[in-house]
Parts: sequence; structure tokens; C-alpha cells
Amino acid sequence: MSSTDMVLNIGPQHPSTHGVLRLRLVLDGERISAAEPVVGYMHRGAEKLFEARDYRQIIVLANRHDWLSAFSNELGVVLAVERMLGMEVPERAVWLRTLLAELNRVLNHLMFLGSYPLELGGITPIFHSFREREDLQHVMEELSGGRMHYMFNRVGGLKEDLPAGWTSRARTAVAALRSRMTIFDDLVVGNEIFRARTQDVGVLAPATVHAYGVSGPIARASGVDFDLRRDEPYLAYGELADTLAVSTRTAGDCLARFEVLLEQTHNSLDLADACLDRLAELPPGPVNQRLPKVLKAPEGATYAWTENPLGLNGYYLVSKGEKTPYRLKLRSASYNNIQALTELLPGTLVADMVAILGSFFFVVGDIDK
Repeated sequence: MSSTDMVLNIGPQHPSTHGVLRLRLVLDGERISAAEPVVGYMHRGAEKLFEARDYRQIIVLANRHDWLSAFSNELGVVLAVERMLGMEVPERAVWLRTLLAELNRVLNHLMFLGSYPLELGGITPIFHSFREREDLQHVMEELSGGRMHYMFNRVGGLKEDLPAGWTSRARTAVAALRSRMTIFDDLVVGNEIFRARTQDVGVLAPATVHAYGVSGPIARASGVDFDLRRDEPYLAYGELADTLAVSTRTAGDCLARFEVLLEQTHNSLDLADACLDRLAELPPGPVNQRLPKVLKAPEGATYAWTENPLGLNGYYLVSKGEKTPYRLKLRSASYNNIQALTELLPGTLVADMVAILGSFFFVVGDIDK
């Protein structure tokens, strides 16, 4: 009997896509024979807008493409500008940036630790993850004034120093969260239904990781042991080598990706404690540099990349000596990561597609920029 393949669109607005992403699937019965991520539905032209903003204003644009990693996005931009200026940041600001980057990493991962089981039918973890996020967000909001878009980084350091007693409240929040992380260890990873839906499903080969530039927890779950914080240290990570533990797996399946994300969250809490210990030892001092009223970067180009929660985040900055960038190219983690779906989804069942898609831990704004 002759038959024709069915074309099925997942999205552009679908619960599994966490936003406005479209997947164009070609089905042979219940099995996927071809898959194409169709991106661009949320494209705002951030890279072009960078060219019309000065070096203080571009931070607000960089802040938003991965809305779960706002602090880390800001960080990449200011590191690029500081490198162009040859600027040294005060030591206190370096340790504070490292601390806040790790707290932001925990906030990002908690969202996926709760939402991924939800996509597979487990509703309980999302309530726990939002409670833990709320406690941590209170600490970040007290410091910066923002709940999602912190706007706390500045070229030359940070916006301002810590409120009185903030470090003790941050330490309390980290300790409380660590004491409750067993919820995800036991309730999710130990759940036989969750394991049945994720183990040996969506196996991503290391060769595909390299071919598509996949990075972050997804790459490390396939045995690609690369983490910028360890391999090309920036901020204070070089001094945290004894605390920093890079989680890897070799299975490359949905379960491995979730386990790497979970272990990375545990380690980020340890890194946050180490940063708080170091801050307690530092004498009072400035957290930023004095800047001229009109900030101009010298003519030239540089590339600054950071290990964002979802993977490698890079900014290629080109300056013509003006107060605005001539070009600022963004290399976002999610954009590269989801391209691997074209290789991964063919041959799998539609029912497993949701599990695979959710395990890629992407933010759609980070894809469309």
C-alpha cells in the first residue's frame, strides 16, 4: 500500500517549546523521519540595536536574550568592553561577580529542574523549584532591585556595594536551598517513570556535539568535557579550582542531561559558599572604576566568552573608536544547541520528541536574539 508522509508542526506556540519556537516534523506513522527547527519568531534585532546604543546602554539589551541568565549575559558584554579598554576591575567586584554568576546559574537550572518533569507528566517538582527560586530571587532583588533583569554589572565593576547584612542573608538562602535539593535527587531522578521516559532516549553522539557547536550541560552529558570556568578561567574561577567540579556523563541521553544539570546546581551552591567565604576575608573597598562621562572604546576588536548556565555565550566586539560599538556579534548557547535536533530527532517516536526537546534546556530568546 502506498502512503504519504505527514508534516506536523509543533508550535510556533506549544507548551513543549517554552516560547515561540516551531518544529517542522515529517512523520512516517508515529516515527519522525525529518525535523527542522524554524526559528525567528521572537527575533528583535538585538545585534543591530547594539550599534545604536553606547557602552553603558547596551547592557540592557544583552540582559534579555536569555531571560533566565540575565546576570551572566550582562557579564559577557562588560568583560568585552573592559578588555578593549585594558581595564582592571577591583578585586571585590571580581569576587562579587563570581558569586552572583553562580547564584544566577542556580536560578536558571532550578527552572529546568522543575519544568522538565512537568513536560513528562510530573507536576510536583515545579512547585518545589519555584519555591526555591523565590527564596533566592529575594536575595538577588535586595541587591540589584530587579527580579529577572538585574542590570547590576557596569563597565569597570558593579553598580554599587552590598546592602548591610546581605552576605549573611545570602549564606542563609544558599544553605536552605542545599538542604532541600534532595527533593530533585530523590523525587525526580529516583522516579521509575521519569527514568523510563528519559533513559536511552535521545542519545546525542559526541561527534554531533562537535559538529554543531553544542555546549554546556548538554555537551558534557555526551562526554565532551569542556567548561570555560576550568579550561579558560575568568573572574575568580582560577582560584576556585578546588571547589569547581565539572559534571560529565557518557550516556548522552535525556537522563544524563538532567543529571548533569542537577549536579551542576549542587556545585554552584558550593562555589557560592566559597565566594562568600572569600568576600568575608576581603577588606572594604570599591566595587567599580570611575569612568569618563563619554566612554569610548579604542579602535580594534575582541572576543569575550563565558560559561553561561546553558552553555558558551560569546560577544565579538568591533570598535571604530566611537562611543557605540561598530559591531557586536552575539554567540548564544541555545541557538547552536537546538540545531542538533535535526540530527537527533529523526528515527525517534513523537512521544519521545517531547522528552528530547525538554532535555535541551533552551530559552527561545537565546535562539532568536
